[in-house]
Amino acid sequence: MKSPGTSRLDPAAFIQANLPISTVPSIPEILLHTAGPASGLWRLAGRGETAPPPYWAYPWAGGAVLARHLLDRPEVVAGRRVLDLGAGSGLVAIAAAKAGAAAVTAIDVDANAIAAIGLNATLNSVDIIAVAADIIAAPPPKEPDLLLVGDLFYDPTLAVRVMAFLRRCQTAGIEVLIGDPHRAYLPQGALQQIATHAVSDFGAGFSDAAVQAGVFSLS
Repeated sequence: MKSPGTSRLDPAAFIQANLPISTVPSIPEILLHTAGPASGLWRLAGRGETAPPPYWAYPWAGGAVLARHLLDRPEVVAGRRVLDLGAGSGLVAIAAAKAGAAAVTAIDVDANAIAAIGLNATLNSVDIIAVAADIIAAPPPKEPDLLLVGDLFYDPTLAVRVMAFLRRCQTAGIEVLIGDPHRAYLPQGALQQIATHAVSDFGAGFSDAAVQAGVFSLS
């Protein structure tokens, strides 16, 4: 549970004041509010067991590789209705919008991420619908024809739930693209790698060291 002092913080105001704007390593076309060692992120995220980790405050390799791929291959999203699942900072959604998607929706379970997505979309002059929701137990959404998933295979239980949802989406006729730096719970046997890019991974700490991450489709 968040403390009373934490719960009164306005996420957008906190992000603007404490997460400086910078370009994304290997993706200079996109600006993001990104946390640093002095951001004091715990004041916004909370320290209780139920507080979701502030993954949205950093550009992770799975999202970075998808964003790089979409900007390099705009025909993948041009004119399409796109949903970014587990959108975090909005990096992938922003790349899709910049690449010419007809409509982009970004979904994340963390309300703080939704605030960050709104700010980051404005920074990059794109329109994104940002929604706080957990949809992976629900039926496939009807609106999108392309589902983008950046770096959601870091936890074994979550990986199983996400993969089941992606299969349901595939059956419903929604194309699925996954970005991931080959994390432990990525079901590589069920995927086909279609591209590789060297991108930075903030999952390794505050390092700009590049990793080879892949873009995958469902087999």
